[in-house]
Amino acid sequence: MLTGYTIGILGGDARQLEVIRRLSEWDATLILTGFDQLDHGFTGAKQVDFDEVDPGRLDAVILPVPGTNPDGKIDTIFSNQSLSVTKEWLEKTPKHCLIFTGITNKYLTGITDETKRTLIPLFDRNDVAIYNSIPTVEGTIMMAIQHTDFTIHSSKVTVLGLGRVGMSVARVFASLGAKVKVGARKSEDLARISEMGLIPFPMKDIKEHTQDSDIVINTIPAHVVTASVIQTMPTHTLIIDLASKPGGTDFRYAEKRGVKALLAPGLPGIVAPKTAGNILANVVTQIIIEKLGEGSS
Repeated sequence: MLTGYTIGILGGDARQLEVIRRLSEWDATLILTGFDQLDHGFTGAKQVDFDEVDPGRLDAVILPVPGTNPDGKIDTIFSNQSLSVTKEWLEKTPKHCLIFTGITNKYLTGITDETKRTLIPLFDRNDVAIYNSIPTVEGTIMMAIQHTDFTIHSSKVTVLGLGRVGMSVARVFASLGAKVKVGARKSEDLARISEMGLIPFPMKDIKEHTQDSDIVINTIPAHVVTASVIQTMPTHTLIIDLASKPGGTDFRYAEKRGVKALLAPGLPGIVAPKTAGNILANVVTQIIIEKLGEGSS
C-alpha cells in the first residue's frame, strides 16, 4: 500500500489517467496538475494549478512519458496551463523525493543531478520496455494494415534492430506469415535472429536487404534509413519508424521520392493507453515501496 505517501502527477496523456486510478487504489495521496480540462474528477486526488503545488510535501513526482523539453517544459494534453520543472522547484522537494519520467534528456538529468534527487527513467528498465513491446507490436500491425493495400501474410518485412521492441516485432510479423529479415550489428544478435528462424543480415548491408522490402520497421534510435537506403527501395514500401524522436529515417527524402514513412514513437499510449498506464503504475508502485518502504496501513 502507498498509504501516507503524497505523489505529484504533472501533466501527461491518457496513460497518466490509468496511473492516477491505480495509485489511488493503492491509497496514495495524489496532487494533480495539468488535468483541469477533464470533465471528471478522481477519488482521493486533488486537482490544483501548478503554482499551488507544495513541492515540500511530495514523496514522488511523476512526469509525462516524454519528460520535459530541453527547457524544462512539460506536455499537458488535458490543460492549457504552462508547466515547467526547474532546479529551484526541485530543491524545494524533500531529499528522498523520487522523480519518475518515461525518458530523460540533458536538462532533466542535469537538474536532478544538481539537486541530488533520484531520477528514474522508466523506459530504461527492461521490464517496462518488454511489457510495452506488446502494445507497440499491436500498434505496428494496425499501422501496417491501415497504410498498405496488401496482406502482411507473404509480404517481405525488414526489421532494423533486435532490441526489446525489435525482437517482439520480428517474432509477431513472422507468426502472421510475413517473410522477415532482421538487421543487427552484433554477432550474437545475428545468431539469435537465425535461431528464431528469421533471416539475419549485418546493418552494413542494409541497402541490399531493403531494396525489395514491402515494409521496413526501424527500431534503432540512429540515422540508419538514410536517403541512399530509401533511394533503392520500391516506391510502394511502407516505412514505420518506432525509434524515439526524431527517429532514424530521412523523412524529407522519403516524401520527395514518394515512399510513405511514418514516425510512430509512443504507440502504447496511442493504441492501448489503459494497458500502458497500468504497466507504468505497477512499476512506479513497486519502486516507491522498494526505495521508500511500504506506507502505513
